[in-house]
Amino acid sequence: MPTRILLEGRPGSGKTTALRRLAALLPAGTATGFTTEEIREAGTRVGFALETLAGERRVLAHVGLPGPPRVGRYGVDLDVMEDLALPSITGGTPHRLVLVDELGRMELASTSFRAAVDALFAADVDVVATVHARPDPYTDGLKHRPDIEVVQVTPAGRDALPGELAARLSTT
Repeated sequence: MPTRILLEGRPGSGKTTALRRLAALLPAGTATGFTTEEIREAGTRVGFALETLAGERRVLAHVGLPGPPRVGRYGVDLDVMEDLALPSITGGTPHRLVLVDELGRMELASTSFRAAVDALFAADVDVVATVHARPDPYTDGLKHRPDIEVVQVTPAGRDALPGELAARLSTT
């Protein structure tokens, strides 16, 4: 049975950092997927970039983008989800591990992405994804599935987590 883990935590808890460190610990070519990163200007967050594990990077959301959709003060470019995120998690490659950062409001605004995530969690692959702690009907449904383990990420535990996950995933 595939390993399916949701890394849950509040903003700033270290979910993305843990996922990136996990990716760095894995042998090259072992995993596929994407991470997100804040875009800052003069110390202020102005958006988010999406970067595939293969190194492709584009702006996903920014205060200067018009949207729709809009999530908070950010306009979201759903083409980034179609062009980068979807191929990175569905690409038909032989990867047995998919890393997804994050299953959040911006990413889930794409109905195609939601469908791809549903298919991913039904496939015979290991999945580690980050998810916000706040209530949401879609992510709450995932968190309550019996085949999914929810791991709480905290600043105190985030440093040890990537190594623990890498060791665990190498035995699956």
